[in-house]
Amino acid sequence: MDRFSGIGWLLICMLPFFFIQIKLHKEVMAVCLLILRREDSANLLFFLLFLPGIFLHEGSHWITAKLLKVPVGDFSIKPKMLKDGRIRLGYVETAPTDWFRDTLIGAAPIIFGMFLIAWIAIAKLNVYPSWQAFMDLDFKSLWGILKEIFNTPDFWVWFYIVFSISSMMLPSPSDRRAWLPIFVIVFVIIGVLLAAGAGSWMQTYLMPGVNSFLGGLAMCFWISLGMHLLLLPPLWLCKVILGRLFPLY
Repeated sequence: MDRFSGIGWLLICMLPFFFIQIKLHKEVMAVCLLILRREDSANLLFFLLFLPGIFLHEGSHWITAKLLKVPVGDFSIKPKMLKDGRIRLGYVETAPTDWFRDTLIGAAPIIFGMFLIAWIAIAKLNVYPSWQAFMDLDFKSLWGILKEIFNTPDFWVWFYIVFSISSMMLPSPSDRRAWLPIFVIVFVIIGVLLAAGAGSWMQTYLMPGVNSFLGGLAMCFWISLGMHLLLLPPLWLCKVILGRLFPLY
């Protein structure tokens, strides 16, 4: 991996995932509604389909708050329709705290999710060779490696777990409320180091480690994106067929 390729691959894999995830959630909800014909029943089915990811999302908030000694209030994992039309799948109430701990609590779902996705991908599915083939644009080898992964024992169990976790690990707007100070501090530190003439030192000693870390994150997003892209066409087709056979109106 080139010295600065980690951030490039991360952006290539991460940005499309944000939009594909939203699109897939809409398709899943539409199929649930067409099957069950009731909004409350559709919301419940949607909730059950993503339950492992929802549990990890809210549970990671709770665990992180406890580890950081932040008082925790109500902890709920159940669907509820909000006044603005959105569905709340769960929540954890935490006491007001400083911006640093608030940021860590808000980022907990994506941190926990990434670690778990990486562990399953490497230890259970051996996905790393396929990631290397993808980065080398060796699609012939990639297809052969993917066929071997599909034949892994319990593949579809691990597929469902990783899909559910990745689909629910992104932070909500309330989770991101304290992120701005972190970004400001990071940019200020980088600017000070560059102004002090530490650019060559950063390239030699700091960037290789950062690049490897970002490459690992990119692999997790690549896996998540691939799973969502694999499921999106059949879900869309199912929605179209059900919509024509059993229209809601």
